[in-house]
Amino acid sequence: MNRFRILIAGCGDVGTATGVSLVEEGHHVVGLRRTINQLPEGIHALSADLNDKSTLSNLPDTDILIYCAAANGRSEEAYQQAYVEGFANILAALPNPPKYTFFTSSTSVYGQQNHEWVNENSPIEPDTLSGKIMVAAEQQVLAHPNSTVVRFSGIYGPGRMHLLNSVRAGIIAPSDPVHYSNRIHRDDCAGVLVHLVKMLTQEKTLSPIYLASDEQPTPIHNVTTWLAEQHQIKPTQEQMIGRGGSKRCDSTRLKASGYRFLYPSYQEGFTNVMASMA
Repeated sequence: MNRFRILIAGCGDVGTATGVSLVEEGHHVVGLRRTINQLPEGIHALSADLNDKSTLSNLPDTDILIYCAAANGRSEEAYQQAYVEGFANILAALPNPPKYTFFTSSTSVYGQQNHEWVNENSPIEPDTLSGKIMVAAEQQVLAHPNSTVVRFSGIYGPGRMHLLNSVRAGIIAPSDPVHYSNRIHRDDCAGVLVHLVKMLTQEKTLSPIYLASDEQPTPIHNVTTWLAEQHQIKPTQEQMIGRGGSKRCDSTRLKASGYRFLYPSYQEGFTNVMASMA
């Protein structure tokens, strides 16, 4: 099997989980982030700021770039810096272009509102500023050869407690209007990226875009009601939870490539999260 030199730019929660698995696969992994004290052994730490070009002067030769930065806030400036400017900065700073690039995007690029199914071929007409910036970022990435964009839906998992904390406070989402939610466990985010890298080692052709979301789009009312039942909590109020339009994400292309979800539904995923809290 081919062994790659992999640079994970923005090596946070998802990037670290991805890096650990790639090291186990035998790859040489460098994790780039501002503070490196949290990176585990096996990942070669590189302290740098994607938006400070002076810190990007000694980047290693890289076979695969995995760009999975996260915005430091929800402002236009934060999104522009994280997803557009940061990516341009690191590409310019690399001593040679990577042989392949992965970019983690989000399903915010879709603007559908009426429970439609969406996939990689669906129109992307976001009505939010963040979604529009993500579209621009994707276009920037795909302008380069040998690049793949992975659109993650709402990421949950260890340390991402917003929804669980809301339910613990007695808050559930209303049943009317129906609002479909889509999610993917953090471990599946890493699993998808590792799977796509493995496809490269097997010299398989990758698609330019993959939508990555679990197999069970579900009204957020159902999710929060189920969580309340698991915690034996009696809800005391209903409140709109979540952002974005009501759509249903279809990961058929990803599954057709051979990927199998570790947590194909919210029940399995949240059961794992709750077990980790025990």
